[in-house]
Amino acid sequence: MKRFMAFVRKEFFHIFRDKRTLVILFGMPIVQILLFGYAITNEIKDAKIAILDKSKDHLSVRLIDKILSSGYFVGDDFLKNEAAIEGVFQKGVVKQVLIVDENFAQNLEKDHFTSIQLLADATDPNTATTLINYTTSIIRDFQSEMNVNSTLPMAIVPQVRMRYNPNLKSVFLFVPGLITIILMLVSAMMTSISIAREKEIGTMEVLLASPMKPVQVIVAKVVPYLLLSFINAIVILILGKFIFGVPINGSLTLLLLESVLFILMALSLGILISTVTETQQTALLISLMALMLPTILLSGFIFPVENMPYILQLLSNIIPAKWFIIIAKSIMLKGVGIGYFWKETLILIGFTVFFVALSVKKFKIRLA
Repeated sequence: MKRFMAFVRKEFFHIFRDKRTLVILFGMPIVQILLFGYAITNEIKDAKIAILDKSKDHLSVRLIDKILSSGYFVGDDFLKNEAAIEGVFQKGVVKQVLIVDENFAQNLEKDHFTSIQLLADATDPNTATTLINYTTSIIRDFQSEMNVNSTLPMAIVPQVRMRYNPNLKSVFLFVPGLITIILMLVSAMMTSISIAREKEIGTMEVLLASPMKPVQVIVAKVVPYLLLSFINAIVILILGKFIFGVPINGSLTLLLLESVLFILMALSLGILISTVTETQQTALLISLMALMLPTILLSGFIFPVENMPYILQLLSNIIPAKWFIIIAKSIMLKGVGIGYFWKETLILIGFTVFFVALSVKKFKIRLA
């Protein structure tokens, strides 16, 4: 155990002596959360919606058909009561719920006035705003069609509510995404470079020739990055909470545990990259090209996955960051427990086991 702690201390000394490493570890997270939190916006084209039609008369059916045939929406679920609304939102598939009040046709034909409720999942505020605008525009067209043959003008007033993010702050979307991006890049990239550095300068063989077992050497090199990445996650959560007002509606303990799982997955991926590279430069390039671009573009961090071509949607399933972003949003914004994202958690565990097993196999072949 003393030898193991000595290796851990050695790795900490390596990190703190390298100013570039410290800038990446602590400078990048703070700069990115400030820049991304203020600057980034996005849009979406399509979404799945749920419908609660309390009236089920000829005009409500006609309006719903018009909305679903517009090409912007897909009817994912037809709800039976209002109690089911929260459940469909918490599952994360439905982006908007349309509620048609009772006596829709009667109110419109006799009183020439009625209302319709639009509830949107505002964990992605730009998506929510776009969907509300699309729906409102379709309702206006429907209203215009009704007024063509009417002596008195009819009015349908949408009542809009934004769930989980009533003020439509974009930072509510980007803080969970930034936690994911930063943990992935810092954990995987720095670990791959660290081990590649030992191989490049010829000290890895010296370490492996020590009384420490190869697995212990690797674990000793990974522990500092695990601790520092965890600190990064806490710093981002603090900045998001006290600077941008991003809530943590769910269990903080559960969020931190899921963060540790994601960090372990990223570290195992970094070890895998280091086993197939011989120099720091190669490890850095592979990390940037294989991690940064796919993670940012295909994880749902900036561009909604459901708005991508089908092939890219399939490809996004092998991006670990996608699953952690779903978990982080579910805990922070929706306040749900693991019962709603246990599948995503199992996927991250599967990624971790796969990367560790492949790394051990590759590591033995190259350095045994």
